[in-house]
Amino acid sequence: METVSFRPAIFFKEGAANVFQEQRKRLLNQLPFAEVHHVGSTAISGSITKGDLDVNVRVKRQEFSKAVKLLEAMYSINQPNNWTATFASFKDDSVGMDFGVQLTAIGSSEDTFLVHRDILLSHPELVEQLNILKMKYEGKLMDEYRKAKSDFFAKLEADAL
Repeated sequence: METVSFRPAIFFKEGAANVFQEQRKRLLNQLPFAEVHHVGSTAISGSITKGDLDVNVRVKRQEFSKAVKLLEAMYSINQPNNWTATFASFKDDSVGMDFGVQLTAIGSSEDTFLVHRDILLSHPELVEQLNILKMKYEGKLMDEYRKAKSDFFAKLEADAL
């Protein structure tokens, strides 16, 4: 079973920025109709992270199926059990760091990555709360951590409404 470990995001900042720029260019070359955003902990100053780079690719609903096919040709499918009609995820283990793409249809219920990132960027106290939560799961099972993180963001969304 996979366990989780964290380090300050600053250790990954330069590498994440470089990989993001490379992959953003690659993504926009294949999906010029998409928005491509750096999201996740490596995009948030003061955060701790597993050291992975998360990218949110946003497309219009009518472009979603086309985007899935294009991304399937570029990357490996990730967590297909979480896929919906408006969300899909991919990964690439060959870019020098753990790299994930979250494809969302703009305006769908799964289209929350930018909202989460922007709330954290404007509220350092929430970054600290998330860091504390993460440290509770240091060395513990990844699935347990993912559930706790999901609960944190669900509460964040509820409080933002």
